[in-house]
Amino acid sequence: MNAATRHYALVTAAYWGFTLTDGALRMLVLLHFFRLGYSPFTLAFLFLLYEAAGIVANLLGGWLATRFGIARMLVVGLATQITGFLLLSALSPDWSAALSVAWVVAAQGVCGVAKDLTKTASKSAIKLTAGEASGRLFKWVAFFTGSKNAMKGAGFFLGGVLLQALGFQAALWAMAALLALVLAGVLAFVPPLMGKRKASRSARELFAKSRGINLLAAARVALFGARDVWFVVGVPVFLYSAGWTFTMVGAFLALWTIGYGAVQAAAPAIVRRSADGLSREVPAARAWSALLALVPVVLAVLVVAQVQPLEWIVVGGLAVFGFAFAVNSSVHSYLVLAYAGSEKAAEDVGFYYAANAAGRFGGTLLSGLLYQWGGLAWTLAGSAAMLAACWLVTLALPRERARG
Repeated sequence: MNAATRHYALVTAAYWGFTLTDGALRMLVLLHFFRLGYSPFTLAFLFLLYEAAGIVANLLGGWLATRFGIARMLVVGLATQITGFLLLSALSPDWSAALSVAWVVAAQGVCGVAKDLTKTASKSAIKLTAGEASGRLFKWVAFFTGSKNAMKGAGFFLGGVLLQALGFQAALWAMAALLALVLAGVLAFVPPLMGKRKASRSARELFAKSRGINLLAAARVALFGARDVWFVVGVPVFLYSAGWTFTMVGAFLALWTIGYGAVQAAAPAIVRRSADGLSREVPAARAWSALLALVPVVLAVLVVAQVQPLEWIVVGGLAVFGFAFAVNSSVHSYLVLAYAGSEKAAEDVGFYYAANAAGRFGGTLLSGLLYQWGGLAWTLAGSAAMLAACWLVTLALPRERARG
């Protein structure tokens, strides 16, 4: 195994460990506080700072990874996540509802910073280790993204199991211990200065991205907002309200996310690669965005018409949505690295994933609001509108890399 492949494997393994606990955290918080009687909007509110913090963390994370090295940012991200877990574990049942919500939101904000520092550093490492070979880059990005989401799905299941077996506090301690082992592995095996470059010296330089990066970031806002607007609150609450148990809901979301990750990993076999890395991939991004936009439209009509058995129609629709969304996401994740400059790839990736976090933030907020106002049908309508915007933006994506 050469050095590039070894470093790619190490960074991927570290991010697997992080993502496993991050998925478990999402399920722990959602199920624990839903069981305590929190409304759909309040549940969404618990995750808002988590998503908002990611916007700043991605921008700063890209700049910091360029200046100080990718491994150091991985260490900071993992240590920050452990801190967030310990803060959440300090939550007391004797506190008032307002204080409890404020504490959870703040701790989730810490975890949001951790997630996006770690993700930006990890994705940047792929650009660095894969080099300029578009075929290898697409395969490595697809496997990394797909396997990461499979681990997140396993984390959803793990969160449900830990909550039932250990309780909220002990589950968080167990997850912190697991991440401590991952942190030790990064310190021991990943070169500390990997990816260190000359960073941007001003905010103007940091935000001066290529047209391709800017357009792709705008499309990413709409794409991930369209997923989270019905996935974060709407689907779990709808299924629970239809008579599913917490274990059934958690297991389904885990299986969906694992399947979604498997499709992402297989994207290079679905989307034909081109020699220049863009001439086929950009039209693929447009076509799959258009296809994806149709899914919530059809599903919303079926939900409004109350076609039975409704919960299984929603489950089937979510499976179709997940397949098309996975291909879209994988192509986008490849394109950002294809457009990114080699010298400051971490900054380009950080800017792009700040847009990703902005989309998740908007989708999470709307998920609680729209579900509370109009149920699942309204969240699906919101998803369709965002996906139409995503498709329109992809029509302007360039088929050539910026010169110079």
